[in-house]
Amino acid sequence: MSPANYPRAERVRKAIKEVLASEVERLKDPGLGFVTITEVTLSPDLRQATAYYTVLGEEVERASSKDALARASKHLRSTVAKEIRLRYVPQIEFKQDPVPEQSARIDQLLAELHRKEEP
Repeated sequence: MSPANYPRAERVRKAIKEVLASEVERLKDPGLGFVTITEVTLSPDLRQATAYYTVLGEEVERASSKDALARASKHLRSTVAKEIRLRYVPQIEFKQDPVPEQSARIDQLLAELHRKEEP
């Protein structure tokens, strides 16, 4: 069963997402672009968390934001530990959310299909 099937795991996941989202906004790293935490997933034992994020901007902003999040990961984990009472604070891995790029690609393909259908 996935952690989402357990009410406690779902509460922990939502709490981690909220803490990360608010703390990322407060980070003062100049390399950090406009980052939004879109989702957090947890391993079944709640010891590993994956935080998915999006960055507004070009590839340069995405790369510098990825590096900034890696530098801030210890700080963000300690903030999660302070805000949420857990026996074990999960290790947090940041991954860029692929959904926006996938949805843009789908929109592009649909637009091409509509253009081909027009007489």
